[in-house]
Amino acid sequence: MEFSVKQSDMVRELNLSQGVVEKKTTIPILSNVLIESGDGMIHLTATDLELGVRCSCPARIIKAGSCTLPARRLLDYIRLLPDAEVNFKVMDNQWANIVCGRSRSRIAGMSRESYPELPAMPPSLGEIPAAILSAMIQKTIFSISSEESRFTLNGAQLLMTDKALTMVATDGHRLALVEHKVANPGVEGVYKTLLPKKAMQELLKLASDADEGAAFLFSGDDNHLFFQLGERLLLSRKLTGNFPDFDRVLPKTQTHQVHFGKDEMKTTIQRVSQFSEERSRAIRLQFADGEMKVFSSMSDTGESEETIAIDYSGPATDIGFNAQYLLDFLGASAEGAFSFLFNEAQSAGEMRPAAVRDGDKKGGEVGYTYRYVVMPMRI
Repeated sequence: MEFSVKQSDMVRELNLSQGVVEKKTTIPILSNVLIESGDGMIHLTATDLELGVRCSCPARIIKAGSCTLPARRLLDYIRLLPDAEVNFKVMDNQWANIVCGRSRSRIAGMSRESYPELPAMPPSLGEIPAAILSAMIQKTIFSISSEESRFTLNGAQLLMTDKALTMVATDGHRLALVEHKVANPGVEGVYKTLLPKKAMQELLKLASDADEGAAFLFSGDDNHLFFQLGERLLLSRKLTGNFPDFDRVLPKTQTHQVHFGKDEMKTTIQRVSQFSEERSRAIRLQFADGEMKVFSSMSDTGESEETIAIDYSGPATDIGFNAQYLLDFLGASAEGAFSFLFNEAQSAGEMRPAAVRDGDKKGGEVGYTYRYVVMPMRI
């Protein structure tokens, strides 16, 4: 195999493989990227058997063929070359000669015969705008459980109907739900699946490099999910198991509701939480007539308290929360204001972005639902 490719094109596509390729593996070839040439393009494939990515870039093909080369070392070297044509020539012994200007290098590869075959993408179920999918992931990914034993919570539930797309994530202590109106007339009933966290992280990378208005073609088979964006394809094994019935967690009624400016609340929590216990990150929200106090205490080593003026005339209520859980929501929400809803000290609190009028995008996005439920702490 022999081809020439522009250095910047090769670096851009190789970058996409780095989050997928297996760095510590008992199967050495999974540390490699598969390179195939033909029809004026080179096609790059990386996989760790759970996640796979395929991408392409233009090239001048001198001799068609295929090989696998170490993904990390190849990228580290190619990105240091000048932005010029890079010539690859792979010998029969799987060594690749790389020439760019006065630079000449050789790198040992492996035969593509032992590289795993990735499944082909089935017919598309619909389209998901890249900007919407990216926003939904950012609003839910921090609520995914990090405990490997709770494998059904190691990703987000994705629900698609002909009119809407919903994503839900929970770790048992909090739950994030976001829904966008996305028309997909080809979907019958409700398509439901579990999307792993690692796949969500790679989708964010693909979406960040997408053109404005671009959309993912989405599909799935019995074992895999497929997201195609132009010449790039991400495929992931589905998580197995049953996601919790999140409808039971979402509060049906909330007795009290207060409104805050996001920046004021965020900076207040950040300051006060500096005096919270490092392990629990516990703070207290105390609601009283016309004000809310935010407390934290490190026992004998320090304490902090701040007051925020609010429109509230209900009973005095004192609720404990993990400060980081609240900050995660405030960091993900695009709006400049939000609502905090609650019943009593022992019940879950709920945070939502403040409503934005149609046509007024100064406060953030329009036409979506975002609910964040946090369980209280005993302090």
